[in-house]
Amino acid sequence: MPERNSTYVEQGESFDRDMDYLPDRITRESEDWPVEPDRYRLVAAKACPWANRSIIVRRLLGLEDVISMGLCGPLHDKDSWTFDLDPRGVDPVLGIHHLQDAYFKRDPDYSRGITVPAMVDIPTGQVVTNNFPQITHDLFFEWRDFHSPHAPDLWPDECREEMENVMEQIFTEVNNGVYRCGFAGSQEAYNEAHDRLWTAMDWLEARLGDRRFLMGSAITEADVRLFTTLARFDAVYHGHFKCNRNKLVEMSNLWGYARDLFQTPGFGETIDFDQIKEHYYVVQSDVNPSGIVPEGPATGGWLEPHGRESLG
Repeated sequence: MPERNSTYVEQGESFDRDMDYLPDRITRESEDWPVEPDRYRLVAAKACPWANRSIIVRRLLGLEDVISMGLCGPLHDKDSWTFDLDPRGVDPVLGIHHLQDAYFKRDPDYSRGITVPAMVDIPTGQVVTNNFPQITHDLFFEWRDFHSPHAPDLWPDECREEMENVMEQIFTEVNNGVYRCGFAGSQEAYNEAHDRLWTAMDWLEARLGDRRFLMGSAITEADVRLFTTLARFDAVYHGHFKCNRNKLVEMSNLWGYARDLFQTPGFGETIDFDQIKEHYYVVQSDVNPSGIVPEGPATGGWLEPHGRESLG
């Protein structure tokens, strides 16, 4: 199943994301998977928030000419993400239609989720890792020799300990919190999830009242991780996942912050609202049995002035 634990929550249970991913890493010191330009292909999907992170980080660091990228379409079958956006539905570099083929080349008995993002070794055609938080971490630390001269410092030393704590809060309470609401197996589980989500959203709204970005005046990995959820909030999570205390556009600091990032090169161009809505509303048929994709909300507001320059 392409996204684990997203549609199989037993009645009365709470959503619990499986975080057991392929453990390998691409590093400068690795004998099996060394950092090497043109060797690896990042397979992602604009519809997926976890994969969207890697698309943004690759762009911010200027790694487009070092690590190639293949994009899956928003609709996948029951077994795998597919390359429906490419001619004949085949990735032009890997030569496959189903991403699962790269997983099976790694392990013919692979039985876990076929997830994106995935880093694929082009010579062998096998997945190296699908550990999404580790992928963006290593794009920064292990691929430093190939960064653009103007790449941002996404993991600044002076605030890294605090940033790690902020990112943990964002992951458990917001990134995963919206899924906890959407796939709650009981009213009680939903109520608890909804309260947890909005406690975190209110905390973020307050935090962003006197600083431009989460850690201060510069963009960090923490901002990338929050942005991909905010970009999907009104389009999907507010209605589809019942995260509907209020909309993002009704929270002045978070909405201004989200627009600020959207208008920053590397962020907004990775967002495809049509693909996002099609993925959630069609693929997650247990939440939306009709498969009807809503027309709204309007997206023009993302390009309106945000006014946050004065904060840093």
